Amino acid sequence: MAIEIEVRGDIEQAIRLLKKKLQLDGIKKELKRREYYEKPSVKRRRKQAEARRKLRKLKMRQGSGS
Repeated sequence: MAIEIEVRGDIEQAIRLLKKKLQLDGIKKELKRREYYEKPSVKRRRKQAEARRKLRKLKMRQGSGS
């Protein structure tokens, strides 16, 4: 998976576009998460919390759609 940004004159705009694409792909979040060592117990709790959030979001969508 390669992210390509075409630079046409304005480098600042290209940098902003790159940052936006990295954020949308989740790469920025992943880099921040991998910056420091995460103990297995902390990793397990984080994944469980993410799963609960995902489930709650899914239930909210189904509840409002009916």
